[in-house]
Amino acid sequence: MPQDNAAPATATEQGARNLLMRVAAAVVLAPLTIAAAYLGGWLWAALVLIAAAGLYVEWLMIVGAAGNVAVLIAGLAALIVAGLCTMGWLMIAVVALLVGVAVVAIFGGAQRLWVCGGLAYAGLALLASDLVRFDASAGFLALMFVLLIVWVTDIGGYFAGRGIGGPKLWPRVSPKKTWAGAIGGLAGSLLIALAFAALGFGRTWPLLGLAAVLSVVSQLGDLFESAVKRTFGVKDSSHIIPGHGGLLDRLDGFVAAIVFAVLVGALRGGIDGVGRGLMVW
Repeated sequence: MPQDNAAPATATEQGARNLLMRVAAAVVLAPLTIAAAYLGGWLWAALVLIAAAGLYVEWLMIVGAAGNVAVLIAGLAALIVAGLCTMGWLMIAVVALLVGVAVVAIFGGAQRLWVCGGLAYAGLALLASDLVRFDASAGFLALMFVLLIVWVTDIGGYFAGRGIGGPKLWPRVSPKKTWAGAIGGLAGSLLIALAFAALGFGRTWPLLGLAAVLSVVSQLGDLFESAVKRTFGVKDSSHIIPGHGGLLDRLDGFVAAIVFAVLVGALRGGIDGVGRGLMVW
């Protein structure tokens, strides 16, 4: 009988294929995200709503509650109402999410805390992403700053971690992440801050400090999602994005960073001036 003589792919070959898929996905998704962010309005709101719904569904899959129809429908309904109300009816959006959390708590059963946490996670991502962009004075600038910090942190961490290696950052939660990767990601974020300052989009030292904190927060968001998956014995939240896994795997750092950005921006510029509060010092 004929035999298959093909040798199994080596770790190097698998790594190269993974990198190729990551690059291909980024080449498609990054320009689409930037275009939607630039155009803003309902296009950005729709993209954020779709992403938030995907985050919630994947969270339910991770914690084993995706088969709970009541929890699924109630959470998605709350996100849809919130997503439709962020442009002009912010309080209604907040109330919709709070009601949604209460409803999924009622039907969540043994997974009550986890499903409530998942809806809160997706809801905060939705509200924060819209609040930053819908600041008419500096929304697009602030959103791009956060996006680029998160992307460069991820890219710098990937290449520094693989190229340098060394001690693991938190092996029990994320076996592949290293201190070299964390530092590489942080260094990349500082370059973004310097570029924004050089282009006249802010003062150098405040932007450097903000970039450093956002980079760290982004990496903590990544570790948080890894810890949740580790708790339930899940490797990837899904396989929707080639080379990246699921939306949760791709957006975990952004969710943490954008929520933190809103806290800083709102404290300095008010709820209607989040972008300006984040970027103007």
